[in-house]
Amino acid sequence: MRTPHLFVPCIVDQLYPATGIAAMKLLRAFGCDPQYDPRQTCCGQPAFNAGYHDDARIVAEHFIEVFKDADEIVSLSGSCATMVKVFYPQLNFSEKVNETVRAITSKTFEITDYIVNKLGVTDFDVSYDGRVAYHDSCHIMRELRITGEPRKLLRSVKGLELVELDLADRCCGFGGLFAAKFPEISVAMGEEKLASIQRAEVDLVVGCDNSCLMHLQGLAEKRGMNLQAKHIVEFLGNLIK
Repeated sequence: MRTPHLFVPCIVDQLYPATGIAAMKLLRAFGCDPQYDPRQTCCGQPAFNAGYHDDARIVAEHFIEVFKDADEIVSLSGSCATMVKVFYPQLNFSEKVNETVRAITSKTFEITDYIVNKLGVTDFDVSYDGRVAYHDSCHIMRELRITGEPRKLLRSVKGLELVELDLADRCCGFGGLFAAKFPEISVAMGEEKLASIQRAEVDLVVGCDNSCLMHLQGLAEKRGMNLQAKHIVEFLGNLIK
């Protein structure tokens, strides 16, 4: 039996715990025995993106210590998975730590990638009656090159109509610190994405990063739009009886 260790992003831990609970439910439904180590904290991405690489390295070293013995690491965020797989090798670790980093990057997976390509799950017996759009977050699409896996899972849901957005490859404008430093630009980009979602005539948009979904949901509520934004794991997990 596989024993993947859940890598839970800060935003899930603090604001969207239902996503983590749904991930455990999904992985168990697919025959895994998922593990969660409560010692885990941030992966270091906020500090890294802000240019504080020394601070990011300190946080990353704790992550490495927590997960070094895990057989597989499954992230609930494409952005955080990118930090580990793509940007950890850019931090100035000691050579001894670098050996562990190389091992960790090779066994870290974004969760839809893990479900489809490691577990081989592309079909399961659930149903949903409605039109759904998928939001491609930047890191998962541009850095990890994961676009087909989430769509395969959504298309396997009986009755679900997956509607492709006309601006599917556009950033939603969140970008973590970007939204705090450049709020006007962030909101303008988010509104452009919301307009694309409105044109698709869907009432639900799903994605693989709660941060992007939080941004879109907040803008939609502020403008009185009847729209739900939900992590794909939470959406699928809720469909399983």
